[in-house]
Amino acid sequence: MSPIHVRAKEGDVAERVLLPGDPYRAEWIAKTFLEGAVQYATHRGLWGYTGRYKGVPVSVQATGMGAPSAAIVAEELITLGARVLLRVGTCGAADEALAPGDLVIAQGAVPLDGATRQYLEGLPYAPLPDPLLFRALWAQAEAKGYPHHVGLIATEDAFYATTPEGARRWARYGVLAFEMEASVLFLLGRMRKVKAGTILTVSNRIGDPELVPPEVLGEGVRRMVEVALEALLQV
Repeated sequence: MSPIHVRAKEGDVAERVLLPGDPYRAEWIAKTFLEGAVQYATHRGLWGYTGRYKGVPVSVQATGMGAPSAAIVAEELITLGARVLLRVGTCGAADEALAPGDLVIAQGAVPLDGATRQYLEGLPYAPLPDPLLFRALWAQAEAKGYPHHVGLIATEDAFYATTPEGARRWARYGVLAFEMEASVLFLLGRMRKVKAGTILTVSNRIGDPELVPPEVLGEGVRRMVEVALEALLQV
């Protein structure tokens, strides 16, 4: 079946793809970091762009919010030729050691979402990123000296359902932060034999009444994208 959501054709999408949730963030990444970026998709707000980073073809594709949307986009990108899928998003901190704007490199994701569960037909599973991509992200964050944390995250469906008490409970098991897409991307990476990874920027602590100041979040996102692009060149 040809893609019906990411309405692109073969050759539009590079093998290496960054996956922000927000279409406007996809546009910003493309215009800020990529040379000769061309938009190839707009349908349903799933904006996609392809350009070059240091001479290497790279695409940036918005996924929308949540694992179901991210799974659709990932499946269709793979049919279009994508072979490295790297989520660049934001997260809510569960661990008190995380500060606003810090980077989080996911070593694994607790699959609290329904999309991962449906793919697995209820089987227990521990979704992990591609080891080479994970190692490249960690190495680049260290090389640049950006504040970062490496470990377990949780992927959830209901943004407003998680409570500070629930987040603290998961933090006792090593969960650093909550987000909404990584689990199913890691699973699809294994199922479809492509590389998948996730790097995040802390946008708030679970229970905070508002996000961090825009300038703090913006700098964290800029650092995250720098690390992600450099990591893509290594895989």
